[in-house]
Amino acid sequence: MKYVDEYRDGQLAREIAGRIRNEADPERNYHLMEFCGGHTHAIFRYGIPDLLPGNVKMIHGPGCPVCVLPISRLDAAIELAVTHKVILCSYGDMMRVPGSRKRSLLKARAEGADVRMVYSCTDALKIARDNPDREVVFFAIGFETTTPPTALVIRQARKLGLTNFSVFCNHVLTPAAISNILESPEVRELGVLPLDGFIGPAHVSTVIGSQPYEYFAEEYQKPVVIAGFEPLDVLQAILMLIRQLNEGRAEVENEFSRAVTEVGNEQAKQIVADTFELRRSFEWRGLGTVPYSALRIKAEYAGFDAEKRFAVKYKSAGENKACECGAILRGVKSPRDCSLFGGPCTPENPLGSCMVSSEGACAAYYSYGRHQESVFASDAENGAVTDVVPDATNIAKERSL
Repeated sequence: MKYVDEYRDGQLAREIAGRIRNEADPERNYHLMEFCGGHTHAIFRYGIPDLLPGNVKMIHGPGCPVCVLPISRLDAAIELAVTHKVILCSYGDMMRVPGSRKRSLLKARAEGADVRMVYSCTDALKIARDNPDREVVFFAIGFETTTPPTALVIRQARKLGLTNFSVFCNHVLTPAAISNILESPEVRELGVLPLDGFIGPAHVSTVIGSQPYEYFAEEYQKPVVIAGFEPLDVLQAILMLIRQLNEGRAEVENEFSRAVTEVGNEQAKQIVADTFELRRSFEWRGLGTVPYSALRIKAEYAGFDAEKRFAVKYKSAGENKACECGAILRGVKSPRDCSLFGGPCTPENPLGSCMVSSEGACAAYYSYGRHQESVFASDAENGAVTDVVPDATNIAKERSL
């Protein structure tokens, strides 16, 4: 397939991996964080850790909107469906995330609440039009990638004169999370995180552009390379970060230039700015309260704000004490450090958000990481890599053991 297969070429992957091994200084360690969960899955799906020398270490960040949503916000969404009897429309990943008392949207639906899975916010708008006698709430989550569609659907609802449609807004901002990781006292107290550079998110950057990351390069002297999700994208980004670190540079570079520009999508950014405004603070799972890190609906569109229409109340809710999702989202621990991983907690029986989400780090480790030793016939030291793509037959054999 054009424009995809070219970025999965095994021979090119071996060549880039060879450059990484040749250019990585054996006298130092490189700690690189991929912020986006899509990158985490690509890294394990294609066996990239096996292509890297031992002193190049990948750290998995909080780049999954399902994973970082705190339990209190999920509980509030459940209460909208249960107590206020609304039709609650949600993306599929949120349906199975455990809230307090292990209650999820899926369980609430089984108990009689009208919770419906949708593929887009326009599906929720259609449900509102088809059910004029029912209140319909769209449970909006996501980073900058999914925010413009939510803004558009709010504006469309006003244009249509819908009085039974509103949005429970939980959109969060990527740059604020990166700042928190780099400077938050709470994060430092919970674990020291060596961090030399970032692989910048792909989809988010198509909207906001590369410009917002310049602050991190200048203020914190941490290089950022924006990368696509294909294996060659990720390997090239790692090579670019290593070169910056070796040369003492801290710049923003754009490996994903086929989709990302410096300024991003100006029209999408303007629609968001016209519809939303910054919250003074917002709670993130794993990061705590982060100032100016989320959006709320502007007063102009208050009639479509579910938090105002239903006077949503938030109650503090503790995490499962044995679950390490918080530390994993900060990059302080890996899924294998969690005593629940692969035992009580699996994709079929998730106990934490990192295992539920299709972009969660635990789901990536479970699907690919824990099987790597027998799946990949590669040797990072001599470059004898059989292929970039894992052998599905071997994965199936491993899972049956």
